[in-house]
Amino acid sequence: MSHLDISVVICVYTEDRWEDILAALDSVRRQSRPAAETLLVVDHNPALLERLGKEVRKNTDGQEEVRVLANAGPRGLSAGRNTGIAAARGEIVAFLDDDAVAERDWLRYFAEGYADPRVMAVGGRTMPAWASGRRPDWFPEEFDWVVGCTYKGLPPGRVRVRNVLGGNASFRKSAFDAAGGFATGIGRDGDKRPLGCEETELCIRLTQALPEAVLLIDDRSVIHHKVPAVRERFGYFRTRAYAEGLSKALVARSVGAGKGLESERRYTTRVLPAGVARGLRDAALGRPGGAGRAGAIVAGVAAAAGGYVLGSIRARRGVGAFSVPVLASVPGPRPASDRPPVRGGTR
Repeated sequence: MSHLDISVVICVYTEDRWEDILAALDSVRRQSRPAAETLLVVDHNPALLERLGKEVRKNTDGQEEVRVLANAGPRGLSAGRNTGIAAARGEIVAFLDDDAVAERDWLRYFAEGYADPRVMAVGGRTMPAWASGRRPDWFPEEFDWVVGCTYKGLPPGRVRVRNVLGGNASFRKSAFDAAGGFATGIGRDGDKRPLGCEETELCIRLTQALPEAVLLIDDRSVIHHKVPAVRERFGYFRTRAYAEGLSKALVARSVGAGKGLESERRYTTRVLPAGVARGLRDAALGRPGGAGRAGAIVAGVAAAAGGYVLGSIRARRGVGAFSVPVLASVPGPRPASDRPPVRGGTR
């Protein structure tokens, strides 16, 4: 097993998730393979920043280090992660969503992956924790990425992948020296659109910068991601699929459509047709939700395709600029103004 120190970064933005944040932090404290430190990065919320600072001071027992930082860049998840990366002291930086809890061996399985020096990133398996207590009958497993979870169609075990999923992932810190940080302007940035794909763009950029790099997913490294009731509704499903299409257009603009859509081609030509067939078969056998799942897959593909077309048009017109910060291995975050941007779409 690798003996590299691991820094865990949890990005937070609202007091509405207070109990979730504490649960995420507690799950890191209980790891069988302890983290060297945990960094809570607060996204432009002074009240939450102050409250977490007091909570950490109250609960620190001298056996661990938890630091609370303000996002040093623009509003959004990417800039928050970049702040955590710049401040992290460990050789490995792991990311955990603020509304998720990690199983006890989460970091242990991450660490095992880095025994091979070619490995630059290790992701895990994210399981949905439905607010209603069970998966909605109509919700297809092939679209679990809509709620930030591992979806049906990914191979099991420890496997090499194009990209890891950002809410349950780890990287060598040297990966960011080679490729830069998470691009701002692709993923969630504080507005109402549920954008994503920032980790996909980063991983492709990483393997372009380091062609020998290996990226893995180990499905033993498990977290449980909370799915609120609003995200169990078809309206959110459709909106999130549409936003994914918008984001995929930016990824293709940044790294090229060949790599940017490589995995998606297999997904749409093999995984999704098989899902539709299963749904229709279940409907024919009278099983609940079969027709709904088949219909949701078709609707999800249509929404994502629509978003991609519009996003591509906007990209050609220069709308939706994004940038990739250059991150240095330093003991603390630098102001965003000190990070020279690399403009998207110039590769």
